Amino acid sequence: MDKARLASALGAPSGFGQSQFALTRGNAFEARVKADGGAELLRLAHACLDPGAVPPEGAAVPDLTAHGPEGRTARTALALREATRAGGWALLDHPMLALDVAGSLAFLEPDAVVVHPDGSWSVVEIKSFPMLDGAADPAKVGAAARQAAVYVLALEEVAGRLDPTPVVRHRVLLVCPKDFSNLAAGSAVDVRKQRAVTARQLARLTRIEEIAEALPEGACFAPDRSAGELTAAVAAVPATYAPECLSACELAFHCRDHARAAGAVTRLGRPLRAELGGLATVEDVLAAARGEAGDPADPAIAALRRAAALRAEALATAPGMRTAGPEEEADTPGTHTAGPVEGAGGPGGRAGASEEVAACR
Repeated sequence: MDKARLASALGAPSGFGQSQFALTRGNAFEARVKADGGAELLRLAHACLDPGAVPPEGAAVPDLTAHGPEGRTARTALALREATRAGGWALLDHPMLALDVAGSLAFLEPDAVVVHPDGSWSVVEIKSFPMLDGAADPAKVGAAARQAAVYVLALEEVAGRLDPTPVVRHRVLLVCPKDFSNLAAGSAVDVRKQRAVTARQLARLTRIEEIAEALPEGACFAPDRSAGELTAAVAAVPATYAPECLSACELAFHCRDHARAAGAVTRLGRPLRAELGGLATVEDVLAAARGEAGDPADPAIAALRRAAALRAEALATAPGMRTAGPEEEADTPGTHTAGPVEGAGGPGGRAGASEEVAACR
C-alpha cells in the first residue's frame, strides 16, 4: 500500500520530505565521506569501533549491484560471507537487507556496513546534523540509534544463516559533519537498548493476515477509489492519533482531522491522555471540571475540579479582565491551530534518549 498516495486521495496529503537543499547537502557529505574507496569512513570505523585492529589499508569494497531488491539482498549476503572469510577490512556501500515485519518482507538500505578483520560486522549511519564540540543533538542521536537498531536486527538474521555465525556489533558508527564544516566526525553509539525495544515491538505486531481477516468484505485501499470508500476502508483499521504520528506516518494528517472532529484528547499528546484516566474527549474533561459528570473520588477528576476552582478564583481577583470561559476555550473541530502543547512532547514525550556522544576525531 502506498500510504502517501492514499493520504493524497483522502485530501490530507503527507507533509513528509526534506528540502532539496538538505538532500543535496546530505548527499554531498556522504559522497565526501565515502570517497577514495571509503578511506575516511574506514579510518573513523577503526578509530571509534576497533582501535586495536590493524589499520584499514587496502580494504575491499565489493560490488553490490544486482537486479531488484531480492537480487541485491542476495548479493549483499554473499558479499558479507566472502568478506568475513577473507579476514580483512571491507566496506559495503548501501547494502540491501531484508527484515520480516508482521509477516511482510521489508527491504532496508543502511548507509554502509563495515566488516572487521575479526569477522564481526558494524552498521554505519551517516547524518547531516552537526557534531558540535564532540556532541550532537540528543534527540537526533536517539532517532539515528533507533534507525540503526533496525539494521542491526536485519544483519543478525543474515549472520544467523552463516556457519560459524559472525558477531553483529551493537555499537554502531555515527558519522556527522564536524562543527558545520564538511569534515567528518565519528562517534560510537551503543544501540543495545534500542535493539531490544525494536525486537519486542516487532514480536508484538499484529500480523498482516490477522488485520486482513478483520477488514470488512470488499475493503480496498487503492488510491483510485472514491474518497468515501477510502475513508470507510481506513476507518475499518483501528488507529489512535497522537502528535508523534506526524513524524512517522503518512496518514497522520487524516487521523488528526478525525481526532479533532471527535474531540479526542490524544491529539494533545499521550502523556496528557495518560493523566486523564478514563476521560477520552475534551467534552468529558470539561464536564468533569465543571462538576457535571464523573466520580469526585477519581484522582484525575479531583485534580480537574481543583484546577477549575483555582482558575475561577484567579479570574475573580482580576477585575476588568475579560477571559474566555472553559466552553469558549474548548477546541472547535476544524478551527484548531496547533500550539505549543500539540506536538511539543513535554517532559514525558521528548523524542529520543539523552545519549552522550564522544566524537572520534
